[in-house]
Amino acid sequence: MKKYRGKLIFIIACILLSFYFLYPTYKDYKFTKELRSIIGEDSVKYLEENEGAIRDARMKRIKLGLDLQGGMRVVLEVNVLKLLDDIAKNKDSLFESIMNEVHLAGTTSEVDLIDVLKQKFQNREVRMSRYYGNIRDSDDDIIGRLRNESDNAIDRAMEIVRNRVDQYGVSEPSIQKSGARRIIVELPGVSKESEVRQLLQGTALLEFKLLIDPEIASKVYETIDKTLAGKPLIDSALADTSNKTASAKDKTKKQDTAKEDTSAVLDTSFAQLPEEQIKAREQAEKEHPFFALAGMLPQEDRPWNGELYTADENKAKVMRILNKPEIKRLIPVDMAFVWSAKSSFIAEGKKYFTLYAVKKTAELTGGVIVDARATIDPNYNQPVVTMEMNSDGSRDWARITGANVNKRIAIIMDNACFSAPVVRSKIIGGNSQIEGMENVDEAKLLEIVLKAGALPAPVDIIQQTTVGPSLGEDSIRKGIFSSLLAFGLTIFFMLVYYRMGGTMADLALLLNLLFVLAVLAGFHGTLTLPGIAGIILTMAVAVDANVLIFERIREEAVTGKTLAAAIDTGYKKAFTAIFDSNLTTFFTGVILYQFGSGPIQGFALTLMIGIAASMFSAIVITRVIFNIMTDSGKIVNFG
Repeated sequence: MKKYRGKLIFIIACILLSFYFLYPTYKDYKFTKELRSIIGEDSVKYLEENEGAIRDARMKRIKLGLDLQGGMRVVLEVNVLKLLDDIAKNKDSLFESIMNEVHLAGTTSEVDLIDVLKQKFQNREVRMSRYYGNIRDSDDDIIGRLRNESDNAIDRAMEIVRNRVDQYGVSEPSIQKSGARRIIVELPGVSKESEVRQLLQGTALLEFKLLIDPEIASKVYETIDKTLAGKPLIDSALADTSNKTASAKDKTKKQDTAKEDTSAVLDTSFAQLPEEQIKAREQAEKEHPFFALAGMLPQEDRPWNGELYTADENKAKVMRILNKPEIKRLIPVDMAFVWSAKSSFIAEGKKYFTLYAVKKTAELTGGVIVDARATIDPNYNQPVVTMEMNSDGSRDWARITGANVNKRIAIIMDNACFSAPVVRSKIIGGNSQIEGMENVDEAKLLEIVLKAGALPAPVDIIQQTTVGPSLGEDSIRKGIFSSLLAFGLTIFFMLVYYRMGGTMADLALLLNLLFVLAVLAGFHGTLTLPGIAGIILTMAVAVDANVLIFERIREEAVTGKTLAAAIDTGYKKAFTAIFDSNLTTFFTGVILYQFGSGPIQGFALTLMIGIAASMFSAIVITRVIFNIMTDSGKIVNFG
């Protein structure tokens, strides 16, 4: 017994260490079961009392893959072509033609767009310095810089996506690069598709733009309305509009920016006119086609702040009108239009959005934002996002707000206006806030996007798969059932065929399973459905090793050797075959893990861990047990 003391201590230490690594998984199971059994205030109280322990157990437990706990798998593709288009200069019809050809080549195959771009320029015999870099740069120098920009854009996109996912609070996410332009994102336990799309694709282009003076906006809208109605225009009106636009920065006009009562809006909304006034509606549509479509008729009995309220179904129609060439000529060159990020009100089941007329050039961009935080405004009890600017941004912000007191500045992110507050006084210190969020969750999502930064190039979702929680639980049940069935049949066969030797082999099989799960937990591995298949295959590999050993022992016992000698010889002669077969299988697992993805990697990981564990349990543990039994004079029957 003493000569096996070192091996016994090592085996017992491995077993105890395995239980130590698996204990958090057991605790997490108990916590989850307890939380499901209680509801209401009791569950909240239980969660508050055990929050630290629950979080610790959740961090150290065996991680479950997407197929076992449900969630979303999204494949993103970084739009390198858009990046190349954005950094180009002096763009003309020739450049657009080349980019269209590159786009066509990129959509038909997985090619390097940089190489395709170079080839297209060479085919046209056009120097790339015409659109990129300096005039003296060679094509090779420009290609090198473009390739560097492309690689950096993809790496930055991965980091930004990772930062956003981490701040979103997803536990155990998987983010990995696939090929030259694609990123695979797996988010276990997430099912809100719209939030995930905004989180992954949001470019976080934050801009601060001045609103056009309401009087100027009103004249522009009236001119558009008259043009659509076929009424003659007064040239002086347009001239007056242009003059006022040019001198808007030198004027200070106090506005009443209090929200107009929704009922008042409905009284003036073309969409809300009573059904009995069909003729009046038709007449109004003929006289004011633009205002009728936009949902707001001009009023003379009360002040107007330059906003239009449009039904969601009419937003696209309004923008088509504003983008018509004949209408664009009526709009001042420094005037642009943006929609509110959220609906302003709902009437008769329709959502109405606000159309803002803003300056085309931004006064300030989101690059100066150094911090953002979602909170509740104590004055109005509404969710807001507070922003902190750097020194340069603070200085510019103080100058901008100081020059535009009593004017409105639209806070626009990704071409959607979140709020348009009035500048009451000069803002010093660079602290501001965005309003207009419906709830704290929406404010938190905006905070994440602002803090994580803007994507260097747009990303497109080219594949999306959602696994529901119920499907994940069903997979777990089936996986556990199949594992127990395979385990039970194997144990039964070994007990019947090899008697006492089979009993020891079954014990080694249990320890092998324990070691595999402990390694997954200890090294924060992820258990997937293919991983369960790998564990089942590992059981077969472990039993196969014991079968080889036992058959060798049988052969040696037939020659007349003692039981102890037969056991020693059997292990020695079987070792070579066991080692060679396991080594080749292990190398196969390494190759699968290196070049595979997702499910293949899960299978390969558990297979490699299982092979290493089976070598230890089948060759070391069972031999120590048999040696101790033979030394103590016990008879070991191998069938």
